[in-house]
Amino acid sequence: MADLASGSDRELVDRFRSGDREAFGLLYRAHYPAVFRFAWHMTGDRMRAVEITQDAFVWLIRHPGDFDSERGTLPAFLGGVARKMLLRQRQEGMRWTPLEEARLRTADPLVDLTRAQDAAFLRQAIGSLPQRYREPVVLCDLEGRSYEEAAAILECAVGTVRSRLHRARALLARKLQWKREGQRCAV
Repeated sequence: MADLASGSDRELVDRFRSGDREAFGLLYRAHYPAVFRFAWHMTGDRMRAVEITQDAFVWLIRHPGDFDSERGTLPAFLGGVARKMLLRQRQEGMRWTPLEEARLRTADPLVDLTRAQDAAFLRQAIGSLPQRYREPVVLCDLEGRSYEEAAAILECAVGTVRSRLHRARALLARKLQWKREGQRCAV
């Protein structure tokens, strides 16, 4: 199925390069959600995520020849473009904000409060990870991408993604353990 999607993406990109606006619309509708989710998980801010996503697709409009289907898939390419947009924003002095709290409701308000607090703590812990560790967590654990897809987006080796993910999970486990013990975590 991935070959079918990548073949379809390749065809749509070729059509777009030839001036077919409808092809771009199809690409946009197919890949907007994934690019947005990545940007949203990385920033915790829906408006910034929308801006980053739009910027990534505008960049594709202006540079359609930069996508090479022989080097990887369009979703990985667009994820890499979004990542670079995020890095640029960060370098320009934009500060990272904590991720929005999860909204899971039950019939018990105490359970809802506890769950919301736990989700908020976990999102804060993920948000406080150094970027090199936060990116693989967002891509692999929150977005469900494969190590290979994450490596393509992050422009690094699969082994690097695995080792960073292992380290990130260890850091998160330590933060969660400290929370259970009632201590503050400085990591």
